[in-house]
This record gives sequence, structure tokens and C-alpha cells, in this order.
Amino acid sequence: MDRTPREKGGEKKKTDADEVVHLRREINLLSAITFIFGTVVGSGIFIAPKGVLMNSGSVGLSLLVWALSGILSMFGALCYAELGTTFTKSGSHYTYTLETLGPLPAFLRLWAEFIFIRPAVTSYVSLAFGCYVVEPFFAPCTAPTVLVKLVSVLAVTLVVAVNCWSVSMATRTQVLLTVIKMFALVLIIIPGVIALAKGKTENFQNGFELDLITWDKLPLAFFNGFYAYSGWYSLNSFTEEVKNPNRTIPLAIISSMVAVTVCYVLVNMAYYTMMTPAELLQSEAVAVTFANRALHGMASVIPFLVALSCLGTLNGGIFGGARIMFVGARDGHFPSIFSMIHIRRRTPLPAVLLMYPLTLLFLTIGDIYQLINFVAFSRWLFIALTTTGMLIHRYRFPLHPRPFKAPVVIAVTFTLVCFFIVGLSLYSDPWNTGWSCALSLTGVPFYYLTVKRFCLPARWRRAFNSCSKKLQILLEVVQQEIKTY
Repeated sequence: MDRTPREKGGEKKKTDADEVVHLRREINLLSAITFIFGTVVGSGIFIAPKGVLMNSGSVGLSLLVWALSGILSMFGALCYAELGTTFTKSGSHYTYTLETLGPLPAFLRLWAEFIFIRPAVTSYVSLAFGCYVVEPFFAPCTAPTVLVKLVSVLAVTLVVAVNCWSVSMATRTQVLLTVIKMFALVLIIIPGVIALAKGKTENFQNGFELDLITWDKLPLAFFNGFYAYSGWYSLNSFTEEVKNPNRTIPLAIISSMVAVTVCYVLVNMAYYTMMTPAELLQSEAVAVTFANRALHGMASVIPFLVALSCLGTLNGGIFGGARIMFVGARDGHFPSIFSMIHIRRRTPLPAVLLMYPLTLLFLTIGDIYQLINFVAFSRWLFIALTTTGMLIHRYRFPLHPRPFKAPVVIAVTFTLVCFFIVGLSLYSDPWNTGWSCALSLTGVPFYYLTVKRFCLPARWRRAFNSCSKKLQILLEVVQQEIKTY
């Protein structure tokens, strides 16, 4: 059942573009920048400074790690800018893996995204939101875990509802939350710059003391830095909804990642103007400790701003994640119901709702740091495979049009760094890494059972198609009526 009843009975074919059901190009350059900036800047800059300093061992080296992590993330973003202008379909990692490496690796990427990557990422960001909302009311005591998770569930439900209701509403929400994020960062940066101007530089002296550097843990410092910069690939999930993508995607990626890198370095410099390295390592909430010393009367505002920052990351993640599921279903790798669009809202409503149940499950059984470690292996492995596929595609199809092309040294460097991170996660956390790998590989039998349809009884297919039709009527969704790529 791919069409609505109004198309039957010889009715006149639609000619008005506004009446055709499809995802519209509503994302302009400003919206694209805010989606990347707003998705990247979440809880990471308020959580990761402690991990970066702990594993780098010195102030100077920690700042260098922040800068290099930003540059390497920019390398990855440039690779995705090339991929986004070479392949005009939405779907990000899934689409690029399909186009360069084939259907099975692409299905495994889609399967991992559905089974645990997107639910886990959404869960730990929403848990960070819940922590910053609830804990100020219970300080100095620990906030009840049940209450934190309840607030997290409410946040996820709200963002899912917004993304089901309207693309423009989700976009405007992202712009608003990004402005709030920028205000929070400026609120930290300005007192730090003023303190530096007054000569408060004692924590930067001897910043590269070799006896403090823990060389064996230095890779883990970069791991924390990359966590804070994650999300630079968010725009590629909805390429088909971007206006003039060949121009918008590279400009949005470059400008937003430069802005994020500069802000992150300045924020960390501001932290060190008010806290010694030992004090920063002892702090459970670095931004709150900084605010208590530098902002005084406005200190209570910081947890609220951090919570809204997490909400922006949550919105960007759900918006992009739903598009990956939508494109995968449209290509036949997921049930067709998830490639359908609401006839009035023009949103991929089934794909948005698809992520909701598993997200709630992860919220109830996991905690922030466990979930971060859990998804690290598969996330970076598939990113490494994506950029590897890009290099293979360049070699196999040198004449294929590439409106934007990343320098080969950047692509190779970033790919090697990704594989290094994958190897590091195997060494540092074999338990979570093993489970992550095993869950990804469970997609292999499902691929042959559902996509290739080996040994799938005809009775099961009929029952599944019947359920899909009933669900389509209930949700008021239809297949996209025009090609948008």
C-alpha cells in the first residue's frame, strides 16, 4: 500500500508541488550551521575537560589535545563534505557505505544504528540533561536516579514529538537552542579572557612539564576530545533537505567546525584561569565550579544552560538519526513503513518513532559513561570504513563528479586515526567493545533473512505486509511521491 485513496478512481494527477508528499529542502546555510554546531556542542565540553587533563597530564598538552582533536574532527568533516556532495542522498554513513562498499556493510551500519548506536547516544545525552536539571535541587546531596531518568524520558519524548510534528519546528528549535549554547560558551569565555588580560596566567606556566605527561594514557585524552567533538557528520544525514547542498554543506561544515574548535580551546583556557589542574580534576561539574568562582550571582544559571545545550544535541541527533532509518527503509534494507512520510506534517514520522522504544530501554538499564564506552567501537569502526570506502571510490571511479574534494592526505590521516581509535577501544574496554562488535554482527543473519529473503516463509511475509498496511493507515503515512536525490 504505497498511495493514499485520494489517488485512486481516476482522480486528476497532482501537479502542485505543495501537494506532493516528500521531504522538502527547508535547511538553509544558517540552519545547517546551527544543526552541526548545536549537535556537536552538548554535554562533551562540560564533561570531557576532566578526562582530557587526567590523561594528558599537563595544562599545555591538554590544550594542544583540544586543538588537535578539533583539527582531526575537521578532517573527518571535510571527508564527509566530499561524500555529501558526491552522493546527494541523505543517510550519511549508511548511504556512503552502500555506495562505496556494498549492501552488506551498509546494512550492518544501519542495523547497528538502529539496535544500539542511536538509542545509546540519545540515552546518554538525555541522561546528561536529566542530571543537570535535577542535581541543582538536591546539591550537595546526590539526586535520586529514578528522578533523573524520569526527566530524561520526558526530554526524549518532547524532542521526538517535535520531530514528528514539523520539520520547520525542529529546525527553529535547533536554531534557538544553538543560540543558547553560544550564550553559555560566551558566558564562560569572557571572564576567562578578562582574567588572562589581567595577568592571571599562573596555571599556564610550565604547562608542558615532561614529568607530568602520562604518555601511555595520551591516546585516551584524544578519545575524550573526540567525544566532545562528535556530531560533525550530522548534516549529511539529511542532505536531501538542504538547499543548494553543493555550496551549503562544505560552507556549513567548515565554518561550524572552526567555530567549535576556537570556542572549545577558549573555554578550556577560561577554566584554567579560575582553577588549578588539581581543582579541575577534583570537580564533578567543571562548568559549575567555574561559574561559582567567576560568575558569582549567575552561577545557578549554568546548569540550566548546560541542560538546554544537551537538549539541542538530542534534537539534532534524533533529527539526523531518523533520516538514516528513512533512507535505509527506502532502499529496501528496513521495512517500507519506515520510509513513509506523514501526509500533512511532511515528516518521516515512522522513522522518528522507530528509535523511541529502544531509547527508553537503554535509559532504564544504562548510565552515561557505560553507554559512551559501549558505542565507541562500532561508531568509529563504521566511520573508518566510510572514509576508506571514499578512498576506494576515488580510485575506482576517478572521473565521478566531486563538487568538493578533500585533500588525500587529510582523508588518509583521518582514516588511520579512526582505525587507531578502534584498536584503542579494543584494548581499553574489551567487555563493552566485545558486546558492541557482537551486536553489530547479529545483523548478518537478519540481512540474509529479511533483505535477501532466504528461508523466509510466505506466510510470514503476508502477515508482515498486512501489519504494515494497517500501521500505515493508523499513522497516516505514504511513500515519498517524488525523487529528491
